[in-house]
Amino acid sequence: MRLRVEFTTEPFDLDEAPAHALVAREVIETAGLDAVDVGPFGNTAEGVADRVLTAVDALLRKSLEAGATRVSLQVNVIDDVHGDGAAEGGR
Repeated sequence: MRLRVEFTTEPFDLDEAPAHALVAREVIETAGLDAVDVGPFGNTAEGVADRVLTAVDALLRKSLEAGATRVSLQVNVIDDVHGDGAAEGGR
């Protein structure tokens, strides 16, 4: 199964990326995921379920430890086990 994770960490700082945002970015960029896109207002990454879920665990733990007061995330199934996309958009 493939998953897509979208997340943001708060509080925001438009002048300089806060420590929790830098930590979250590092976790995602080093997790061996595909299609990683990081930005100031949201971040996305895709990959096999085990890697995404491991990255989400590390993301939550490390960004909260680094000062995040809120982490918003969404995880979507983008491909089912058989690779035919039947699970996309609902399960």
